[in-house]
Amino acid sequence: MKRLHLFEIHDQKWCPWTIRQAETEYLQFVIAKTKGYAAMVPVLAATLERTGARQVLDLCSGAGGPWPWLRPVLAKRGINLSVCLTDKYPNVDALEQSSHVVDHGIRYHPQPVDAMRIGDELAGFRTMFSSFHHFRPEQARALLSDAVRRCEGIAIFEGTQHTGLAMLQMLMVPLMVLVTTPFIRPFRWSRLLWTYVIPLVPLVSLFDGLVSCLRTYSVQELRELVDGLDGNLYKWEAGELKSKAGLSTITYLFGVPIEQPA
Repeated sequence: MKRLHLFEIHDQKWCPWTIRQAETEYLQFVIAKTKGYAAMVPVLAATLERTGARQVLDLCSGAGGPWPWLRPVLAKRGINLSVCLTDKYPNVDALEQSSHVVDHGIRYHPQPVDAMRIGDELAGFRTMFSSFHHFRPEQARALLSDAVRRCEGIAIFEGTQHTGLAMLQMLMVPLMVLVTTPFIRPFRWSRLLWTYVIPLVPLVSLFDGLVSCLRTYSVQELRELVDGLDGNLYKWEAGELKSKAGLSTITYLFGVPIEQPA
Protein backbone atom coordinates (compact mmCIF):
# COMPACT_ATOMS: atom_id res chain seq x y z
CA MET A 1 0.00 0.00 0.00
CA LYS A 2 1.47 3.35 -1.06
CA ARG A 3 1.93 5.98 1.65
CA LEU A 4 -0.67 8.78 1.61
CA HIS A 5 -0.07 12.10 3.34
CA LEU A 6 -3.55 13.07 4.50
CA PHE A 7 -4.23 15.45 7.39
CA GLU A 8 -4.79 14.56 11.04
CA ILE A 9 -7.37 16.68 12.84
CA HIS A 10 -5.37 17.28 16.02
CA ASP A 11 -2.49 18.70 13.93
CA GLN A 12 -4.66 21.50 12.57
CA LYS A 13 -4.59 24.99 14.03
CA TRP A 14 -8.40 25.07 13.99
CA CYS A 15 -8.63 21.96 16.20
CA PRO A 16 -9.86 23.08 19.68
CA TRP A 17 -7.14 22.82 22.32
CA THR A 18 -9.33 20.67 24.60
CA ILE A 19 -9.78 18.08 21.82
CA ARG A 20 -6.05 18.03 21.00
CA GLN A 21 -5.23 17.77 24.71
CA ALA A 22 -7.70 14.92 25.28
CA GLU A 23 -6.35 12.94 22.33
CA THR A 24 -2.67 13.36 23.25
CA GLU A 25 -3.37 12.42 26.87
CA TYR A 26 -5.28 9.34 25.73
CA LEU A 27 -2.31 8.33 23.54
CA GLN A 28 0.04 8.93 26.47
CA PHE A 29 -2.12 6.74 28.71
CA VAL A 30 -2.13 3.89 26.17
CA ILE A 31 1.64 4.15 25.57
CA ALA A 32 2.30 4.05 29.32
CA LYS A 33 -0.04 1.14 30.05
CA THR A 34 0.71 -1.11 27.08
CA LYS A 35 4.44 -0.33 26.82
CA GLY A 36 4.18 -1.08 23.13
CA TYR A 37 7.73 0.09 22.49
CA ALA A 38 9.27 -2.23 25.10
CA ALA A 39 10.55 -4.55 22.37
CA MET A 40 12.89 -1.78 21.18
CA VAL A 41 14.63 -1.37 24.55
CA PRO A 42 17.58 -3.72 23.78
CA VAL A 43 18.21 -2.11 20.38
CA LEU A 44 17.96 1.43 21.72
CA ALA A 45 20.14 0.55 24.71
CA ALA A 46 22.83 -0.90 22.44
CA THR A 47 22.81 2.22 20.28
CA LEU A 48 23.07 4.57 23.26
CA GLU A 49 25.93 2.49 24.63
CA ARG A 50 27.72 2.55 21.29
CA THR A 51 27.41 6.32 20.91
CA GLY A 52 28.05 7.08 24.57
CA ALA A 53 25.03 9.40 24.61
CA ARG A 54 23.72 10.33 28.03
CA GLN A 55 21.52 13.23 27.01
CA VAL A 56 18.35 12.70 24.97
CA LEU A 57 16.32 15.27 23.07
CA ASP A 58 12.87 13.84 22.41
CA LEU A 59 10.97 15.49 19.54
CA CYS A 60 7.19 15.82 19.10
CA SER A 61 6.74 14.48 22.63
CA GLY A 62 3.04 15.21 23.03
CA ALA A 63 2.07 14.46 26.61
CA GLY A 64 5.39 12.74 27.38
CA GLY A 65 5.56 9.62 25.22
CA PRO A 66 7.24 6.50 26.61
CA TRP A 67 10.08 8.25 28.47
CA PRO A 68 8.48 8.27 31.96
CA TRP A 69 8.70 4.45 31.99
CA LEU A 70 11.52 4.02 29.47
CA ARG A 71 14.16 6.03 31.33
CA PRO A 72 13.97 3.86 34.52
CA VAL A 73 14.12 0.70 32.38
CA LEU A 74 17.31 1.92 30.70
CA ALA A 75 18.72 2.98 34.08
CA LYS A 76 18.44 -0.64 35.24
CA ARG A 77 20.74 -1.49 32.32
CA GLY A 78 23.26 1.05 33.58
CA ILE A 79 22.29 3.75 31.06
CA ASN A 80 21.47 6.88 33.06
CA LEU A 81 20.01 9.60 30.86
CA SER A 82 18.78 13.15 31.16
CA VAL A 83 15.78 13.60 28.85
CA CYS A 84 14.42 16.83 27.43
CA LEU A 85 10.91 16.55 25.97
CA THR A 86 9.92 19.00 23.23
CA ASP A 87 6.94 19.67 21.01
CA LYS A 88 5.56 22.17 18.53
CA TYR A 89 2.57 22.50 20.89
CA PRO A 90 4.09 21.90 24.36
CA ASN A 91 1.69 20.17 26.75
CA VAL A 92 3.28 21.47 29.93
CA ASP A 93 0.16 20.73 32.00
CA ALA A 94 0.50 17.02 31.23
CA LEU A 95 4.13 16.97 32.27
CA GLU A 96 3.41 18.78 35.52
CA GLN A 97 0.87 16.09 36.31
CA SER A 98 3.29 13.28 35.44
CA SER A 99 6.15 14.92 37.34
CA HIS A 100 4.78 13.31 40.50
CA VAL A 101 5.69 9.88 39.15
CA VAL A 102 8.87 10.55 37.18
CA ASP A 103 12.22 11.64 38.50
CA HIS A 104 14.08 14.87 37.89
CA GLY A 105 15.97 13.37 34.95
CA ILE A 106 13.07 14.30 32.66
CA ARG A 107 12.10 17.87 31.85
CA TYR A 108 9.75 19.48 29.33
CA HIS A 109 11.04 22.38 27.25
CA PRO A 110 8.24 24.96 27.63
CA GLN A 111 8.76 26.77 24.29
CA PRO A 112 7.63 25.43 20.88
CA VAL A 113 10.34 23.50 19.05
CA ASP A 114 10.54 23.03 15.27
CA ALA A 115 11.83 19.49 14.77
CA MET A 116 13.19 20.44 11.33
CA ARG A 117 15.39 23.24 12.67
CA ILE A 118 16.36 22.86 16.30
CA GLY A 119 18.07 25.71 18.09
CA ASP A 120 21.69 25.35 19.15
CA GLU A 121 20.67 25.58 22.81
CA LEU A 122 19.07 22.10 22.59
CA ALA A 123 21.45 19.18 22.26
CA GLY A 124 21.38 15.43 22.69
CA PHE A 125 20.65 12.12 20.99
CA ARG A 126 17.32 12.65 19.24
CA THR A 127 14.34 10.35 19.57
CA MET A 128 10.86 10.35 18.06
CA PHE A 129 7.97 8.05 18.98
CA SER A 130 4.77 7.79 16.91
CA SER A 131 5.32 11.18 15.28
CA PHE A 132 7.63 10.91 12.25
CA HIS A 133 4.66 10.18 9.99
CA HIS A 134 3.44 13.75 10.55
CA PHE A 135 6.16 15.00 8.19
CA ARG A 136 6.01 15.02 4.41
CA PRO A 137 9.06 13.48 2.66
CA GLU A 138 10.78 16.85 2.11
CA GLN A 139 10.11 17.78 5.75
CA ALA A 140 11.29 14.38 6.96
CA ARG A 141 14.57 14.80 5.06
CA ALA A 142 14.96 18.27 6.56
CA LEU A 143 14.46 16.81 10.05
CA LEU A 144 17.05 14.10 9.43
CA SER A 145 19.44 16.59 7.80
CA ASP A 146 19.25 18.79 10.88
CA ALA A 147 20.43 15.88 13.04
CA VAL A 148 23.30 15.30 10.60
CA ARG A 149 24.14 19.03 10.62
CA ARG A 150 24.51 18.93 14.39
CA CYS A 151 26.22 15.52 14.32
CA GLU A 152 23.59 14.06 16.67
CA GLY A 153 22.37 10.48 16.67
CA ILE A 154 18.69 9.93 15.99
CA ALA A 155 16.24 7.08 16.60
CA ILE A 156 12.72 7.03 15.16
CA PHE A 157 9.98 4.58 16.14
CA GLU A 158 6.48 4.11 14.74
CA GLY A 159 3.80 1.82 16.12
CA THR A 160 1.56 2.15 13.05
CA GLN A 161 1.87 0.82 9.51
CA HIS A 162 0.05 1.47 6.26
CA THR A 163 -1.33 -2.06 6.03
CA GLY A 164 -4.88 -3.42 6.02
CA LEU A 165 -4.32 -5.27 9.30
CA ALA A 166 -3.09 -2.14 11.09
CA MET A 167 -6.09 -0.16 9.90
CA LEU A 168 -8.46 -2.95 10.93
CA GLN A 169 -6.99 -2.90 14.43
CA MET A 170 -7.45 0.87 14.55
CA LEU A 171 -11.24 0.37 14.40
CA MET A 172 -11.06 -0.59 18.09
CA VAL A 173 -9.87 2.91 19.07
CA PRO A 174 -13.30 4.46 19.84
CA LEU A 175 -14.10 1.62 22.23
CA MET A 176 -10.69 1.96 23.89
CA VAL A 177 -11.23 5.70 24.35
CA LEU A 178 -14.62 5.08 25.97
CA VAL A 179 -13.22 2.41 28.31
CA THR A 180 -10.01 4.18 29.35
CA THR A 181 -11.21 7.78 29.74
CA PRO A 182 -12.30 7.46 33.42
CA PHE A 183 -8.76 6.36 34.34
CA ILE A 184 -6.83 9.10 32.53
CA ARG A 185 -5.24 11.73 34.75
CA PRO A 186 -5.41 14.61 35.33
CA PHE A 187 -9.20 14.48 35.57
CA ARG A 188 -10.90 16.97 33.23
CA TRP A 189 -14.61 17.69 32.91
CA SER A 190 -13.95 18.75 29.32
CA ARG A 191 -12.66 15.24 28.51
CA LEU A 192 -15.87 13.68 29.80
CA LEU A 193 -17.94 16.17 27.79
CA TRP A 194 -16.10 15.53 24.52
CA THR A 195 -15.98 11.75 25.08
CA TYR A 196 -19.42 10.76 26.38
CA VAL A 197 -21.82 13.67 25.83
CA ILE A 198 -20.50 14.83 22.47
CA PRO A 199 -18.21 11.94 21.38
CA LEU A 200 -15.70 13.97 19.39
CA VAL A 201 -12.62 12.51 21.09
CA PRO A 202 -13.41 8.87 20.11
CA LEU A 203 -14.27 9.90 16.55
CA VAL A 204 -11.28 12.22 16.11
CA SER A 205 -8.97 9.58 17.61
CA LEU A 206 -10.29 7.00 15.15
CA PHE A 207 -9.91 9.33 12.17
CA ASP A 208 -6.40 10.38 13.19
CA GLY A 209 -5.43 6.77 13.89
CA LEU A 210 -6.49 5.61 10.43
CA VAL A 211 -4.70 8.55 8.82
CA SER A 212 -1.59 7.80 10.90
CA CYS A 213 -1.50 4.32 9.38
CA LEU A 214 -1.76 5.74 5.86
CA ARG A 215 0.99 8.28 6.57
CA THR A 216 3.51 5.93 8.20
CA TYR A 217 6.70 5.33 6.23
CA SER A 218 7.58 1.76 5.30
CA VAL A 219 11.08 0.41 5.82
CA GLN A 220 11.85 0.90 2.13
CA GLU A 221 10.55 4.47 2.21
CA LEU A 222 12.74 5.22 5.25
CA ARG A 223 15.78 3.90 3.39
CA GLU A 224 14.93 6.10 0.42
CA LEU A 225 14.67 9.14 2.72
CA VAL A 226 18.24 8.75 4.02
CA ASP A 227 19.78 7.77 0.68
CA GLY A 228 22.52 10.29 -0.10
CA LEU A 229 21.61 12.42 2.90
CA ASP A 230 24.88 12.57 4.79
CA GLY A 231 27.87 12.06 2.51
CA ASN A 232 28.56 8.64 4.09
CA LEU A 233 29.18 10.21 7.50
CA TYR A 234 26.33 8.30 9.18
CA LYS A 235 25.33 4.70 9.64
CA TRP A 236 21.60 4.22 8.98
CA GLU A 237 19.53 1.19 9.90
CA ALA A 238 15.82 0.73 9.16
CA GLY A 239 13.73 -2.30 10.01
CA GLU A 240 10.73 -3.80 11.80
CA LEU A 241 10.30 -5.61 15.08
CA LYS A 242 7.31 -7.39 16.56
CA SER A 243 5.77 -5.40 19.39
CA LYS A 244 5.13 -7.04 22.74
CA ALA A 245 1.70 -5.37 22.84
CA GLY A 246 -0.91 -7.11 20.70
CA LEU A 247 -0.38 -7.78 17.01
CA SER A 248 1.33 -4.51 16.15
CA THR A 249 4.76 -4.10 14.55
CA ILE A 250 7.31 -1.40 15.33
CA THR A 251 9.02 0.30 12.41
CA TYR A 252 12.32 1.95 13.29
CA LEU A 253 15.12 4.06 11.86
CA PHE A 254 18.48 4.62 13.53
CA GLY A 255 21.11 7.10 12.39
CA VAL A 256 24.45 7.51 14.19
CA PRO A 257 27.61 9.35 13.16
CA ILE A 258 30.46 7.20 11.92
CA GLU A 259 33.65 7.94 13.81
CA GLN A 260 36.06 9.45 11.34
CA PRO A 261 39.81 8.70 11.42
CA ALA A 262 41.91 11.53 12.84
